[in-house]
Amino acid sequence: MNDLLGVQFDGLQLDNPLMPASGPLVGDFDKLRFMQDAGCGAVVTKTISTKAPVIPRPCIYGDRDYVMNSELWSEHPLATWVDVFLPAFMKIKDRPLIISVGYTEADMELLIPALDRFADAFEVSTHYVGTDLAKIGRTVAAIRARTAKPIYMKISPHLPDAAGFAAAIRQNGANGVVAVNSLGPTMKVDLMNRRLVYGNADGYVWTSGPVIKNLALAAVRKIKSAAPSLTVIGTGGIQSADDVLEFLVSGASAVQMLSGALLRGKDLYAKIVADMPAALKKYGFSSMAEAAAVTLSTPVSYEPVVPVLIPERCTKCQLCVRVCPYFAMVLLDRITIDPAKCFGCGLCIAKCPTKALR
Repeated sequence: MNDLLGVQFDGLQLDNPLMPASGPLVGDFDKLRFMQDAGCGAVVTKTISTKAPVIPRPCIYGDRDYVMNSELWSEHPLATWVDVFLPAFMKIKDRPLIISVGYTEADMELLIPALDRFADAFEVSTHYVGTDLAKIGRTVAAIRARTAKPIYMKISPHLPDAAGFAAAIRQNGANGVVAVNSLGPTMKVDLMNRRLVYGNADGYVWTSGPVIKNLALAAVRKIKSAAPSLTVIGTGGIQSADDVLEFLVSGASAVQMLSGALLRGKDLYAKIVADMPAALKKYGFSSMAEAAAVTLSTPVSYEPVVPVLIPERCTKCQLCVRVCPYFAMVLLDRITIDPAKCFGCGLCIAKCPTKALR
């Protein structure tokens, strides 16, 4: 295992913490081989199920910071995975393979025995299972009865009780959580033609990408705090080596990325792996394992602090004046802040393009 970038959990050893997330980029043998060649620490398959999906076209929309996707699980049947894709991958495989499966307890009774000999671990999508934790627990138990491999349950953001989810899957034999799945339902409006686009028959899609990163980070931390013994694999919005580190210090043992590559190109996997050593050095970490061992502090103050202007950095663009929700800022000879009005909210500091406020 790589001493600098390597991570290990549940008996799995990864040369770096980056994996692909389950989806269109890992849907057959050639795509799995691409991810291995790109240097991902582990490879994850597209979700395999027991029936063929009916997928609307077009099914993927990409904007600046999000992807909307109405694509479903693997379009290839179980037999093709078992007889063609996975045997071919086994011949070249040199890192852990996580097989994604879905969705019901009945599906698992068929899928796990058929796929177990290929898997180093299983990821289980709960996207279409609903919010019944008892049903999710029974699904985990059905898998555990059929494999000794690690099991990671993928949580959807619509599940209201992340801590309850963690407890239910742990009690039934899961090793960890993949957090989070895409957010939805969402929709895309074509205003000119008065119609919904990129959706299923009801017009709805799922949203992922950088726009959900902060939600995903919070989910990782909440789950790890509620169930420290569970492994958490973070996913949702990753597009840089810095993002990888944010997930690790928030409680993740490893991460997955899909939407970032759909938005910025498939070469992003290799770029992030190459950027990891510099990111570690930038933030003062000696290894990925050290980053994953961090416990974040939570500094909280309830007293307002009036921002201080750094005049030599200020370009007088007045963005701070325009966005201030307390009408506390004005441009005179320079940006001036009224301490009687300033609430200390911090928005101006976050928005200043030249970091002229602190």
